[in-house]
Amino acid sequence: MDNYNAHILVVDDDDGIRALVKKYLNENNFLVTTANNAEDAAEKIDIIEFDLIILDIMMPGKNGLEFIQENKKKLHTPIILLTAKGEATERVEGLEIGADDYLPKPFEPKELVLRIKNIINKTKKEDEKKVIEFKNIKIDLNKQLIFKDSTEYKINNTEKIILKKMINNPGKTFSREDIGLLIDLNKERSIDVIITRLRKKIEIDPKSPKFLQTIRGAGYVLWIE
Repeated sequence: MDNYNAHILVVDDDDGIRALVKKYLNENNFLVTTANNAEDAAEKIDIIEFDLIILDIMMPGKNGLEFIQENKKKLHTPIILLTAKGEATERVEGLEIGADDYLPKPFEPKELVLRIKNIINKTKKEDEKKVIEFKNIKIDLNKQLIFKDSTEYKINNTEKIILKKMINNPGKTFSREDIGLLIDLNKERSIDVIITRLRKKIEIDPKSPKFLQTIRGAGYVLWIE
């Protein structure tokens, strides 16, 4: 997994911190989704396979430690805790139950980026499908390229996220809402446009798709077997 374009979930009830972290990580070529509480984060990890989670400990409702405890079975994602001054006990507990690192507030954004890169380098996933070939199509997620016959198409970060999820879940139907959560977009029409754009790069006849199909009333599915 390349450090750049890694997908990170930022969970914090402070609007200012979420905005600051998202801005800085975007500037460093990371993909970022945000959540303002543990419940919102839990919904998003059900849909999206993140590369790392930045998690505030103290939040209204369920706190960060409760989020880790309740989602431990399905969390295979590195976690960096954000902790306020005086939360030493909580930091230790967080590390004991599965967090990988912590950063006390206030923090330097540059230090956060370095910690993210160090953790991701140590936890590269070996089992993800990075390159897949079917019929006369080759999709290379590392290079962000689609090869169709003798033509080469570049895919952007948004298209990469969607394809990565679909390739690793072949035959699974994703609703527009699922895709919207995946790419942090809530406009159905915009999602349809992205799918249409992908079809032009994958399909022989985009108007009659054989691979990236529409399931009426349900969403979209990628058939590559």
